[in-house]
Amino acid sequence: MKFENISIGVDLEEVQRFEKFTDKNDPFVKKIFTKAEIEYSYKDKNFAAHLAARYCAKEACVKALHSLGISGYFCRDFEVLNNEKGVPEVFIVKEKRGDNISFKLSLSHTKNYATATVLAFVN
Repeated sequence: MKFENISIGVDLEEVQRFEKFTDKNDPFVKKIFTKAEIEYSYKDKNFAAHLAARYCAKEACVKALHSLGISGYFCRDFEVLNNEKGVPEVFIVKEKRGDNISFKLSLSHTKNYATATVLAFVN
């Protein structure tokens, strides 16, 4: 395994920053999050923590790719979904250049903070 093909990205956000988005049709929410992410987050009374964690994941992806010299990806280009076991995974919504990128994701949140760590692999 060559380490020049692997990078890490981390992000931390205050959950309170997302509490103001009580309407899932808010322009910011619709710009940053996919329909599936919005539905998942807003089905829980603690929607702000779910939004914050997913935002962290997206930011961490951008940072990890930037470290690999890959630019042109933004938060809206990623989707964070839980697999059948409830484990969050991140995917590129639309491949931009045929980049062969894979991710490993870890999310966590408390009442006040959300964080994500992403490993990005380019084959």
